[in-house]
Amino acid sequence: MLHRSTRADLPTAAGGCGIELFDADGKAYIDASGGAAVSCIGHGHPEMLAALHAQLDKLAYAHTGFFTTEVAERLADRLVADSPRGIDYVYLVSGGSEAMEAALKMARQYFVEKGENRRKHIIARRQSYHGNTLGALAAGGNEWRRAQFRPLLIETHHIAPCYAYRDRLPAESQHQYGERVANQLETKILELGPDDVIGFVAETVVGATAGAVPPVDGYFKKIREICDRYGILLILDEVMCGMGRTGTLHAFEQEGIVPDIMAIAKGLGGGYQPIGAVLLGRHIYDAFASGTGFFQHGHTYMGHPMAAAAGLAVQDIIRRHCLLDNVVRMGELLDQRLRERFGSHNHVGDIRGRGLFRAIEIVEERSSKSPFAPASKLNVAVKREAMARGLMVYPMGGTIDGVRGDHVLLAPPFIIDAGQLDTIVERLGDALDAAIAA
Repeated sequence: MLHRSTRADLPTAAGGCGIELFDADGKAYIDASGGAAVSCIGHGHPEMLAALHAQLDKLAYAHTGFFTTEVAERLADRLVADSPRGIDYVYLVSGGSEAMEAALKMARQYFVEKGENRRKHIIARRQSYHGNTLGALAAGGNEWRRAQFRPLLIETHHIAPCYAYRDRLPAESQHQYGERVANQLETKILELGPDDVIGFVAETVVGATAGAVPPVDGYFKKIREICDRYGILLILDEVMCGMGRTGTLHAFEQEGIVPDIMAIAKGLGGGYQPIGAVLLGRHIYDAFASGTGFFQHGHTYMGHPMAAAAGLAVQDIIRRHCLLDNVVRMGELLDQRLRERFGSHNHVGDIRGRGLFRAIEIVEERSSKSPFAPASKLNVAVKREAMARGLMVYPMGGTIDGVRGDHVLLAPPFIIDAGQLDTIVERLGDALDAAIAA
């Protein structure tokens, strides 16, 4: 098997229950990152297992070129019903990269259907990540991931992220900073030509590339205003930060806006099945319906009944057990515990995030915010030390520019209590100190 790394010596996962995974030797690991912000309701949830068994007894697969299925229709209806006004249709796929690839093609075809064929430019942000397929990778702004594939990538354009810890000027208020970086979108649109731009792509709360970076207040309202002014689409990527992870079903609900197109995945199926989706407004659907009547796209496993059953069951469990309330409560407690443990730590520069989507940014020198050298591979050491202590976290390099800087992302399951959070923070502190000392 070709693993992610040919040098990896990975333990074998053999079981899971609640917030823990177990390897083949019986060692337990607290899943404090949800894998990659995926396992939102934990492992081995009995209601999930029952729902998947029930669907398997009915139907495992039917190609969407021939059939729709009741469970896929029910999932789409639920997602629309639970979303703010302006989200009207759902396109089911198999994961986050597929969702973003579909969103980009959907945005282009929307304008083709309207007769605006010259629109070709996608604008996104530096230090973003939108997936590993070539179109999604082109939209992303993580330089380390893009570098070797650059000759294969479509041309895209990038502006500054909304990253107040690093980029806000001392004299600026949060609002002033947000206005300044949002206005870069208008500058870029005018540079490229408003009639040639398709849309702006952004993670509502930045995921693994920069570590749970939330926007400042007012930033996305300004972005929405600029998109509307120039008639371009706002495409939000909530593959990692969405589906309840920040305390509301969609992270954009906290910004007082609605996108034209949005990608979701990861927590949608909770890890029980691979699934993603594109959520879209009626105006996108109507352009297709009144034009060719056909979205020129598709994948073999889109709308897969087993995947749809997993997505629907996750939504049922979140609603039935009021898990979003727990995300808010435990998210506030996690933030408090992180600040108590790392608020004056010599090598932690920032503590940030929303809900159960939190991160610490690691620095070599706190006052100057200088990062550790990339050659130190501190993120690798943190992961190693955490795993040795029975803790799964998501450390990443490239917090600053895709090459320099490190952070550790936490995204534990929604079903978690205060004692478990305390254990996570304690083990993380020990792992970080051991990694730095090494």
